[in-house]
This record gives sequence, structure tokens and C-alpha cells, in this order.
Amino acid sequence: MKRAFNYVPSRPTAIMLACLPFILAVIIYLIGSEMRLAENPKDKLMPSFSSFGEAMNALAFTENRRTGEYVFWQDTYVSLERLLTGLGISVALCLLIGLPVGFLPYLRRMWEPFIAAFSLIPPLAVLPILFIMFGLGETSKIVLIVFGVAPFLTRDVALSVAQIPREQIIKAQTLGASTLQIMTQIILPQVLPRLFDSLRLSLGAAWLFLIAAEAIASEGGLGYRIFLVRRYLSMDVILPYVLWITLLAFLMDYALAAMSRWACRWKHLEMKPA
Repeated sequence: MKRAFNYVPSRPTAIMLACLPFILAVIIYLIGSEMRLAENPKDKLMPSFSSFGEAMNALAFTENRRTGEYVFWQDTYVSLERLLTGLGISVALCLLIGLPVGFLPYLRRMWEPFIAAFSLIPPLAVLPILFIMFGLGETSKIVLIVFGVAPFLTRDVALSVAQIPREQIIKAQTLGASTLQIMTQIILPQVLPRLFDSLRLSLGAAWLFLIAAEAIASEGGLGYRIFLVRRYLSMDVILPYVLWITLLAFLMDYALAAMSRWACRWKHLEMKPA
């Protein structure tokens, strides 16, 4: 007798099942919006879809008279530039620090406790310190993302390196490989799949730090716009922006998964069922 976990949906069925929760959420919102607007046509908490369309048309497809820019796309560009810069620096730091700390015993004994403690500091708690040290410009926002993401990635890389079987290191030494060759040709390829996964898991936190920094001190960006219009209860702007941020995060996650499959083919071949 088959158990429930033995039934695997076909690809079309899987796509349909994945769409159902989103369709259900839209239906629930439509019903709630209609009920609230029927009671109060000026209700701002759950605007109609036509209100969303008007607001986004003004922001995304109408040129701003004062700046000559399309506000929505300019906000998107500014936020993505900050986010990608912060993530890029975080990845570079985690490889430059995490690989040697995880591989070299003296460095591991010296720095592993410090990195573990540093990774547990709440980044938002030090946001005022970052503003004092780096000012209210772009640097402080990027530093916050690096502060929040890099220690976690570094610790994860160091732990991944420490888990590599010692036999591989010994064999490489026997064949005459230097420390640098072992780190770049044996350890790095095996750490990359875990790094991609960790980076994907860090996307939510990275967006959180970005939005927090933009909300407090900024002159542009998705988080800045959300907190700018909240004083007017402009849910017709806030909700589309939140959905857009979610879509961007999803696309970044998808892109990282595709990059992992391309760069670490051997790992994904191992994961496929025989």
C-alpha cells in the first residue's frame, strides 16, 4: 500500500499547486478590499487594484516634474546598487577570511571564537554607531549590509572547510600541493555549493538591513519611499513596493540557484537520484 509521500506530482500539477496559494491570497484580498470599500469608499487600508494601477502608473511610467526621473525605477536602481555592493563585499570577505581560518589550525584557534561572537551582534543595534562613524551617506548603508551578512557567511565557510575530510588534504600534500594550491583547488570548489546556499539564505536579512538603513537616513531607494509615504497611509504605494521587493528577492534567489548549478555541476549531479 502506497503512503502519501510516495505520490509525486507531475510538472504541470506541481506548477498549478505552486500557484494556488498566490491565487488564494489575491482572492482573499479582493474580498476584504470590496467589503471595506463598500463600508467606506475612502478606506486606505485595503485599496482596490485600480488604485494600485493609478499609483504605480504615476511612479513608474510618469516622469517626475522636479527631477525628470521615473521614481519607481530610480528607487529600484539605488536599492539594488547598495544591496549588490554589500553582498559582493561580504562574499569577498568571507572567502578571504573564512578559507584560511577554517583551514589553518593556528588561525582557527585564534579567530574562530571572535568570528562566532561577532556574527551574533544584532546589526540593527549598531546602526546608530555606523551612522556616527560613516555618516548618513551611501557608505553607512553598505557597511550595515556587510556587517550583517559577512560574519555569518565567514563563519559558515570556516565551518564548511573544517568538515572537509582530512584524507583529501593528506593526499594533496603527498602529491606535492602547496597550502595555497590546496585552498584554491581542493577546498574552495567544495565550499562553493555551501556558500551559494548560505548567500541565498542571507538575502532576506540583507534586504532587511537595506530597508532599515534607507528608512532612517536616505534620499532614495525602495525602503526610503515606503517610509516616506507611510505618513499619508498610502497603501496603494506601500503594497506594490513590498511585492516588488519580494519579487526582486525571489529573482535573486533563483539567479543564485542557477549560478550554483552552473558553477558546481558535480554537486548537483551527486544530489540527483540514481
